[in-house]
Amino acid sequence: MHTLPTTDLPLLRLLQLVSPTLPVGGFTYSQGLEWAVEAGWVRTAADLEAWVADQLERGLTRVDLPLLTRMQAAAGARDAAALGAWIDQLLAARETAELRLEEANRGRALADLLGAWELAGARDWRPLLARAQLAGLAFAAAAWGIAPRLAASGYAWSWAENLVLAAVKCVPLGQTQGQQVLARLAPLIPPALATALALTDEELGTSSTALAIACSAHETQYTRLFRS
Repeated sequence: MHTLPTTDLPLLRLLQLVSPTLPVGGFTYSQGLEWAVEAGWVRTAADLEAWVADQLERGLTRVDLPLLTRMQAAAGARDAAALGAWIDQLLAARETAELRLEEANRGRALADLLGAWELAGARDWRPLLARAQLAGLAFAAAAWGIAPRLAASGYAWSWAENLVLAAVKCVPLGQTQGQQVLARLAPLIPPALATALALTDEELGTSSTALAIACSAHETQYTRLFRS
């Protein structure tokens, strides 16, 4: 029986972490996109590409990705205080109740999964990890020896893929159109990572008015496919 080289395992673990089959409920959220479609802001594949690219530049690059690398460093050092402080900063950057609720719901689901995987320390750290999905991802990435840049790249791809799949359902778009959008978005991720990893602590944070409006309005949208 052949065994995989240990150098292959971190990549395979990352693929597991960012898989759409991961039972954390990512597919049930649209992060305001459903309301943007309802309002006529997103009508076409080109509109979708512009929406996701803007959120990548304004949100992920300046909040999620740099905080993920900091959380991973804290988790690797078993520094609970530092991890908690970065979680606080992440939640403060979530501009609506819907976004904070999504982070918490997915965080609890992932924390339970980490315990089921029997990652060392996951059960003891569960109250902290359950506060944010990003924290659980960082903890797993540290435990499995996934390089921080690789972990951030996988997270960015999973985020973009989830939004595109949501748009395929609610715009609606064809599967091929969705894949074309993803193919055009992929080259934006490496420079976004480069920017994110170069930010100082004082440079973290952003504001996206359109996203905040869309998520707030989605909380009371009458007919929804996606969770509020």
